[in-house]
Amino acid sequence: MPLKWVLHWQPNAGSTVNSQILSEVSQCVESINGLKQGRWKATLTLYKPHTRVPEPSMAAEFPRDFLGVSVPEQPNKYYFIIRGQRIVLEADSSIQTIMEKLQSYKTRIALNFDGFQYQLGDFQLRVGKVSPTHSENLRGIVMEVEYLPISSMEKARQIMGEFLEIWQEAVSKRSLPGQFMHIEPNFAEYGLADHYTSQHTAVQYAIVMAQLIATVQAVQSVRN
Repeated sequence: MPLKWVLHWQPNAGSTVNSQILSEVSQCVESINGLKQGRWKATLTLYKPHTRVPEPSMAAEFPRDFLGVSVPEQPNKYYFIIRGQRIVLEADSSIQTIMEKLQSYKTRIALNFDGFQYQLGDFQLRVGKVSPTHSENLRGIVMEVEYLPISSMEKARQIMGEFLEIWQEAVSKRSLPGQFMHIEPNFAEYGLADHYTSQHTAVQYAIVMAQLIATVQAVQSVRN
């Protein structure tokens, strides 16, 4: 499958994310001839164990928390990331129903990534807002950059970097209080090879969520 980078909007110190920035970013895609194609959506859920404390001998066998991710290119799949052990697993999407019935873990945080998809030559861009499920409150902005001809991360690295430079230059002309950041995980730690898969996407969303939480905490500490 095509390779993609998942980026998040990093506000400047003292500033926050708002809908005006999201609107400006979307206009920026169209200004470099991005053709709007329709909507896209991904979800991310942080699961925590129910308050029942397992036996001490079993405690080490149960993860303290893990993430569940759904991605638009694989609607029938669901991905689990256990960050502490660097494990990523692919399951059938029906696993979510099974988990609800078992009630071993409960949802701590549930986020929607929702926005528009654009075609730009050999690239597909998806720009969207991050908001809690059942809420319209903006918690962040994400962007997927997908390069359609190549699935090797190493072979695509240079052209992805060059595209990102062009994109950052276009965004900088709008003098927005922040920029998009790309943090590439060490995929090898998760047992993932150079050939790109949806598991790579799920791991990137886990990294983005960690960055979003860190940004929110930083803003709150400044206010306090």
